[in-house]
Amino acid sequence: MFNALVVEKAEDGSTSASVQRLDDSRLPEGDVTVAVEYSTVNYKDGLCLTTGGGLVRTWPHVPGIDFAGVVETSSDPRYAPGDRVVLTGWRVGEVHWGGYAQKARVRADWLVPLPEGLTTRAAMAVGTAGFTAMLAVMALEDHGLKPGQGPVLVTGAAGGVGSVATAILAHLGYEVAAVTGRPETEPYLRDLGATQIVPRETINETVKRPLEAETWAGCVDAVGGAMLARVLGQMKYGTSVAAVGLAGGAALPATVVPFLLRGVNLLGIDSVMRPYDDRVRAWGRIARDLPMDKLEAMIQPATLGDLPALGPAILKGQVKGRVVVDVNA
Repeated sequence: MFNALVVEKAEDGSTSASVQRLDDSRLPEGDVTVAVEYSTVNYKDGLCLTTGGGLVRTWPHVPGIDFAGVVETSSDPRYAPGDRVVLTGWRVGEVHWGGYAQKARVRADWLVPLPEGLTTRAAMAVGTAGFTAMLAVMALEDHGLKPGQGPVLVTGAAGGVGSVATAILAHLGYEVAAVTGRPETEPYLRDLGATQIVPRETINETVKRPLEAETWAGCVDAVGGAMLARVLGQMKYGTSVAAVGLAGGAALPATVVPFLLRGVNLLGIDSVMRPYDDRVRAWGRIARDLPMDKLEAMIQPATLGDLPALGPAILKGQVKGRVVVDVNA
């Protein structure tokens, strides 16, 4: 038996979430059973905890798009009982039961061994958001970004992806300009390493001019929409924007001028179906390049019982930093 946060859907379409005691026979099919220690809260989790957001296919459902824990049983030779593992993506927590439970059963291909020096708690302080942030930084560096070229913009900087991106970039020696719509988060962002705070209202509207002054040497964008369109026109020649989110909308009201006249690159970052080798590389970089003291400052602790309230909160942009869910508390 194990505890899980179960979301159920009524005939009228409404949903409710509660912590329930389940038998191991309820676990889905898979190669590896993991004793989950920690999970976290992402935007997708907020959708799955409330309406389902079109992501959940069958009910009742156990959300949680990522988790870290210890292998309990395995029929795959790559994993043995006692191995510490982390999972992000692969539609886990959406179409497959996820990490808001004390046990999870998944395919071995979806797991990644935790690198040395990274605890399961720290792995979920990183979570899908931090994993995505590292993929974005790696993509920018693969396209030529180096310290000393100018400020790197991070939009949605107080959120999960933005917080980790800010800390990583600052630790690597980049000058970080952090965009936020919440003035009260300025001390938090400066503690993470941001050297410049950009108020959201100064950059979240499109302008008639397709090009503005060349300002940013790179950008990790978690907002999309009008803000991304505006940022594209402010990029320096030959630089790149790593697009990781759409909190500001899926539409992109931009022109092709920044791509044609300044050679700007728009890099799409997908963390869900990322190949295994990329995942191993990213987690290795996280263990090396994310300062653990900064990571600790981002953490908000939570339990399974806190999740029904945290789902709506993250959808409203009211969650700062990284929520770490202790599923055994």
